[in-house]
Amino acid sequence: MKSLLIVDDQAGIRLLLHEVFTKEGFEARLAANGGEALQSVTEKEPDCVLLDMKMPGINGVEVLKRLKREWPHIPVVMMTAYGEVELMEEATEYGVELFFTKPFNIYEVRDAVIEILSRNVN
Repeated sequence: MKSLLIVDDQAGIRLLLHEVFTKEGFEARLAANGGEALQSVTEKEPDCVLLDMKMPGINGVEVLKRLKREWPHIPVVMMTAYGEVELMEEATEYGVELFFTKPFNIYEVRDAVIEILSRNVN
């Protein structure tokens, strides 16, 4: 079973993504902020991380940097409600796989994650 860590400060988005991915057979774990995300990955590495860019505390780009430093093999897909080119460029430098702008099509996100994981079979 593939595992996915969903990181977003908006509970509704976390729950929607959780529902969609568990129906697809994923083990989906949730984190409400960057600190929870990093703790979760330390406890059990996911196969993929869905990461919000803008969160209070540790923002998504900082989480991405730390993830890629410690676990460079884990693919990260970022979600943002902001068209902040500078942050997106920085995230690209650190190895983000893909971006989705909110509001996104949930099925496009699902299909993209499935496709990324099919390429990253260990």
